[in-house]
Amino acid sequence: MSGSRYAIGIDLGTTHCALSWVDSERSEGERIVQDRLPVPQLVSPGAVESRPLLPSFLYLPHADEFRANDLGLPWQSDPTRIVGELARNQGVMTPIRLVSSAKSWLCHPDIDRQAPILPPGVPDEIPQISPFDATIHYLAHLRNAWNGAHPYEPLDRLEVTVTVPASFDPAARELTAEAAKAIGIKHLVLLEEPQAALYSWVNDSQGEWRRQVQVGDIILVVDVGGGTTDLSLIAVTEHEGALELNRVAVGEHILLGGDNMDLALAYVLRHKLAAGGVELDRWQLQALTHACRQAKETLLADAGLERVPVVVPSRGSKLIGGSIRTELTRDEVRTSLIEGFFPAVESGSRPTTRSRGALTKVGLPYAQDPAITRHLAAFLGRQAGATQDLAGFVDQPKEASFLRPTAVLFNGGVFKAELLQERVMDVLNGWLAAEDAPPARRLEARDLDLAVARGAAFYAHARRHGGVRIRGGTSHTYYVGVESAMPAVPGMEPEIQALCLVPFGLEEGSEPVAPPQEFGLVVGEPVRFRFFGSSVRREDQVGDLLEDWHEDELAELDEIQTTLNAEDRKKGEVVAVRLQAAVTEVGTLELTAIPIDGGDERWNVAFNTRGQRA
Repeated sequence: MSGSRYAIGIDLGTTHCALSWVDSERSEGERIVQDRLPVPQLVSPGAVESRPLLPSFLYLPHADEFRANDLGLPWQSDPTRIVGELARNQGVMTPIRLVSSAKSWLCHPDIDRQAPILPPGVPDEIPQISPFDATIHYLAHLRNAWNGAHPYEPLDRLEVTVTVPASFDPAARELTAEAAKAIGIKHLVLLEEPQAALYSWVNDSQGEWRRQVQVGDIILVVDVGGGTTDLSLIAVTEHEGALELNRVAVGEHILLGGDNMDLALAYVLRHKLAAGGVELDRWQLQALTHACRQAKETLLADAGLERVPVVVPSRGSKLIGGSIRTELTRDEVRTSLIEGFFPAVESGSRPTTRSRGALTKVGLPYAQDPAITRHLAAFLGRQAGATQDLAGFVDQPKEASFLRPTAVLFNGGVFKAELLQERVMDVLNGWLAAEDAPPARRLEARDLDLAVARGAAFYAHARRHGGVRIRGGTSHTYYVGVESAMPAVPGMEPEIQALCLVPFGLEEGSEPVAPPQEFGLVVGEPVRFRFFGSSVRREDQVGDLLEDWHEDELAELDEIQTTLNAEDRKKGEVVAVRLQAAVTEVGTLELTAIPIDGGDERWNVAFNTRGQRA
């Protein structure tokens, strides 16, 4: 790997995937030679074309739907799985067989992400696959495309950086890493998408970024993709006379993005059709949603268009049959997207919540409030003190109600619409003006579809050959629950304290850290580990034991239920241990318990895909 020519970056997106590369042999200093991989894919039955993006859609065709030679690719492929452009197009007419938003399902904490559940809610005769397997299919398609174009530099020999949302939990990160390993990627690093977007901006500036920002700047990265809204704050500092970038905060996981916008537009057209006496069933609404996505993208890409026709299959039609026609207008897109998702709100606004019904269908845990500007206000409000310990930063004024960005970088396909970027800037600068703070400036981003993949490839190159790096480490402080020893009391469970295992900002891949205390570990019988994370408690250090905390300070993560091997010990024995914790380069937190009595046992648990002992 050390002598490999290419550094690879993969954007594993909710709606599109992309692969970019840096040619290290032709790159020197800040002159980076970079390109993206054209991805061969089926665009219609029997027609293969190379496109810069691979749509993140997988179609499960009926056995009689296509002829045998309709689904051939330049490499051996599975005719029961169609990935890419044809899958997306076919799904508009037959949504019951379309797998979409697999990335959002991959980070759903309340489901078995390796179980065949997609498409959700389909009849028994329709095949299903897991979010994990869908992810493998997308990565395998990119691998095959790369290996076909570079047979002497196959992907398994190269260092590959795959991007994930900054807000991905450790289990989702581990799943992504496992999917990459499943297709043969041996040298893997995970990178947060907002950081990748900033790396792309740095690279595209060809060294000019140092003139566009200065010490004390706070860069807000607003990344709204197909399935998630990702918010990050990156501070510009100085070390030994050189500018440095430090990631100081990331937002919570917000399942809100282009998918929600497409559904909102579908409901607009559904009401329009209902007014004309046309009622749609569940699957027609899903087909309408996919059609609205294409119509929205067409309208936002061409300022000269005022309306785009939308077609959905009529009731009772088979694979090809009758259809219902309507149209989506530019005014409908503008009103629905701006007023519904980017309303003008005050800086003190917070996302609204509602009481949930006791019974609900299994589905994605979408954000209850669709207003991205309210989520942004809440994020900046929580991070008001995030820069107080950074060199070169003046403390925020006492009257500041939120952390005040000085620059904004947009990323994600949603922001290909210039009017949405302008709306966010207007709302943010209104908040700043209300507190007599200077307005934030917009950093110009190149090609929002490819920025994340390009930034990931640049990062992979910089890791090996040197270059600007964003310092950040873990985006949360992590804790494990420690059960208090107390007499049994009817109706009362033992109190839980939170032991700090990993401090905020611990560099991934660094040496393990160890709390100084001794603890008792129960072996040989079923136990559970409770883990917590915090994006706001930056001062806690390894070994700090919290007896109480505010409800909004710590969030409980997936617990791990397991039975630790007793070996020569008694079942249920409490073994005196010391703990040590490490965060791997793919973002997995690993906890190891080492016996005090000098035994050779090592008990390990990790935030992994199945919640089992690692």
